[in-house]
Amino acid sequence: MMASLTCMKLRGLLTAMLAATVLTGAVACTGSNPASTAVSGGPATAQLADLDPVPIGAPPTPRLPATARSFDGTEVTVTDASRIIAVDRYGTLAQTVYALGLGANLVGRSTSASFPAVADVPNVAGGNGALSVEAVLALRPSVFLTDTTSAAPAVRDQLRAAGVNVVYFDPDRTMDGVVPQIEAVATALGVPEAGAQLGQRTRDEIAAATARVPKQDPQPKIAFLYLRSTAITMIAGPGSGADSLITAIGGVDAGTAAGVSEPFTAITSEAMIAAAPDVLLVMSDGLKSVGGIDGLVKIPGIAQTPAGRNHRVVDMSDAVLLSFGPNTGRVITALSDAVYGKPA
Repeated sequence: MMASLTCMKLRGLLTAMLAATVLTGAVACTGSNPASTAVSGGPATAQLADLDPVPIGAPPTPRLPATARSFDGTEVTVTDASRIIAVDRYGTLAQTVYALGLGANLVGRSTSASFPAVADVPNVAGGNGALSVEAVLALRPSVFLTDTTSAAPAVRDQLRAAGVNVVYFDPDRTMDGVVPQIEAVATALGVPEAGAQLGQRTRDEIAAATARVPKQDPQPKIAFLYLRSTAITMIAGPGSGADSLITAIGGVDAGTAAGVSEPFTAITSEAMIAAAPDVLLVMSDGLKSVGGIDGLVKIPGIAQTPAGRNHRVVDMSDAVLLSFGPNTGRVITALSDAVYGKPA
């Protein structure tokens, strides 16, 4: 009888020890799950050591004239690339010109082209950010690079009437479009070989960066918010560019998953609560414009999301976050490190 009771106690003790071991293992696994880390780490800043694109080599000599197929459907023959103005929403075109080795030829830019190397290049946008035809013409450009969201047909017609070659490029920003955009700019400027080299380098950097992203199960839901003071607060959806970037870093675009149908939609409490992001991705200047993290969580619905409760906010410089240009590989790596932590 005593032996039987002793055996029973021993079995019970072993069972308890086994259960504790399993529970401890489960807790350890949960703690090391990258998706868990993504929602519990607090705010972080994704940083590049240098915001300037790296030129592919020495300044190339353009082979001109060069004929480019403009995104507005026309063919444009560029005969002079010595004075380039590059204007688009996210500074992509100016970054590309610089990385092709033609930075010295850049005489005008948009507000969004804010990387340090072009700080002294004149901004052709007015005080409200709108393109100024007078400012463009005053710089005597030989070629004007832009996209259909930044320069309306009326602006194009005014510039072409004044003898300025205007080349339009695809305004959409996607991971698949990065290299074709680089090559298209290079072709228009008569430096296709530099474009091929820069395109291949960028392709390789993107592949290496995405391969380095830790696998997530489940994938974290990440929402990109566009902020410009509390007067302009928007959540991104399909076609914003942010959705492509979020996919590249192993996440699910929370806005798209919640049914947001436009690239950018005004934030409402209902939209944020439905999106339920684990991480909020924002531009650094945008975050400052709402008063930092404390101001951000006061925006309707933010505090009710997992990201808002945990202050899980990742910000990155406006100059590079959505540029989808030659810096793209480095952007992916910096975002991945900010969201999941640097690999050991």
